[in-house]
Amino acid sequence: MKKITWLLPLVSITLFVEAQKKNDRKTLSNLQQHVTYLSSDKLEGRKSGAPGEQLAAAYISTQLEQMAISPKGDNGFLQTFTIREGREPADNCVMTLNHEKLTAGQQFIPLPFSAGKTAKGEVLPNVNEPDNIWLINISELEPDNRKSKLEQYLQQTQIAAKSGATAVIFYNGKESPAEVLSWQEKSMSATSIPAIWVSNDISKKLGADEADAFLIDLRIAFKPVKITGTNVIGYIDNNASKTVIIGAHYDHLGMGEGHTIYHGADDNASGTAALLELARMLKSAKLKNHNFVIIAFSGKEQGLAGSGYFTTHSEGIDLSQVNYMINMDIIGDLDTSRGLQIGGVGSSPGWPGIIGSVASKQPKLVYDASSTSPSDHASFYKKNIPVLYFCTNTHKSIPDADDNADKINYDGTLTVIKLVYDIITKTDNMEKLAFDNAPARK
Repeated sequence: MKKITWLLPLVSITLFVEAQKKNDRKTLSNLQQHVTYLSSDKLEGRKSGAPGEQLAAAYISTQLEQMAISPKGDNGFLQTFTIREGREPADNCVMTLNHEKLTAGQQFIPLPFSAGKTAKGEVLPNVNEPDNIWLINISELEPDNRKSKLEQYLQQTQIAAKSGATAVIFYNGKESPAEVLSWQEKSMSATSIPAIWVSNDISKKLGADEADAFLIDLRIAFKPVKITGTNVIGYIDNNASKTVIIGAHYDHLGMGEGHTIYHGADDNASGTAALLELARMLKSAKLKNHNFVIIAFSGKEQGLAGSGYFTTHSEGIDLSQVNYMINMDIIGDLDTSRGLQIGGVGSSPGWPGIIGSVASKQPKLVYDASSTSPSDHASFYKKNIPVLYFCTNTHKSIPDADDNADKINYDGTLTVIKLVYDIITKTDNMEKLAFDNAPARK
C-alpha cells in the first residue's frame, strides 16, 4: 500500500505529460492545416477585396463555427468595410502606336489623375507642340527629392496642360508596371488631359535614335470601383466585466508581376493559424473572468483599414471594457538568435512584470516599448487600450515570393501560442491593466 501511495504522483505527472504531448501534436497538426490552406495557390495571396480573401474569410468562419464560437460580425462572423472608392481603367481603355494596339496594364497604364478623354496626333520625337500629344522623357527631368514619383508625374502633367498639350505620355520611367498599377489605389482629382505611363519596350521605341513621327491614338476611359474588405469576428461570452481582444491579419499582397503569387505563409497565415488555435484553447479553458473577442483582420496591407474600421464600428463590444489587445503578425519564423519580439510593452506599466513572470529562458525575448508599429494593434493603442504585438522576424523581405507553408517553423509557432496563452492566463485573475501612452510622447 505504501508503494502505491508513492507511485500515484508519478502516475499523475506521467499522464499529464502525455496529455500535454497529445495536445501539442493536435495543435501542430492544426497549425499546418491552417497555414497550408491559407497560403495555397487557390487563395492567390489573399489580397483584400479579391476572391482569395473571401475564400480565406469563409475558411476562418467555418473553423470558428466548428469550435462553437459565437459570431460577432454584421453578417454572421463577417464585418465588411470599404477600403477604397474611386476609379480604374475601363475595358475600353485603348492606346495605339503606329496602328499597333498596346496591352493595357502592361505596355501602357493611365495614371490615377489622368483625364478620361481621347487624344490623337502625329507626334515628332523631342517636339512638344500645343494642341498635340506630348512625349516626356522622365530620365531627362531634374530629380526632386521633395516629391514622390507620382507627384512629379502630376506636376509635369499640369505644366503640359497649361502649355496646351492634349495628352502626355511618360517614357523611360524606372518603375515596374506593378508599381504603377499600385498607384491606382490612390484617389486623386483628375487633370484636364490624359496622362499615360508606358513600359520599357514602348519607351525604347519612343526614344530610339532612328525614330520618326509616331501616330498615336488614345481613348482613355475609367470605371467606378469600390473595394471592400472583410473582418472575421468571433466571440466567447463568459458574462465577464472585462474583455480581451486577440487578433491577426489574414490578408496579404495578392499577385505580382507575371502572375506571381505572394502566398504569405508567414505574413500572416502563421498569425491567423495561431489565432484559430488560441480560440480553440480559450473556448475550452476555465478562464472565466474575461470575455474573448477573436478577430481576423483584413485591410492590414491597406493602412490597417480593417482594425481601424473595427475600433470605430465595434457594435456589441464595449471598448471601454477591453482590458487589452494582443496582435500576432509574422510569428512563423522563430529563430533562437533573433528571438521573439514583443512590442507594446510600454502601453501598460503592468506588462513587464506579467511577461517576466510567465516567460521561460527560451525563446529569447526582445522587448519594444513602441505601440505604434505598422500592424493592427496600433489601431487599439490609439483608443487607449493596452496592447502587445508578437513578431518573430522584423527583417522579412516584403513581398516575398518564397513565403510558403513548408518554410514555417511550426514548433516555434506553438511556442509563441503557449506564451500568449500563459499571459492571458496570468491576467485572468488580475485587475484591469492601466494604460500608459508615455511612449507616444517620447
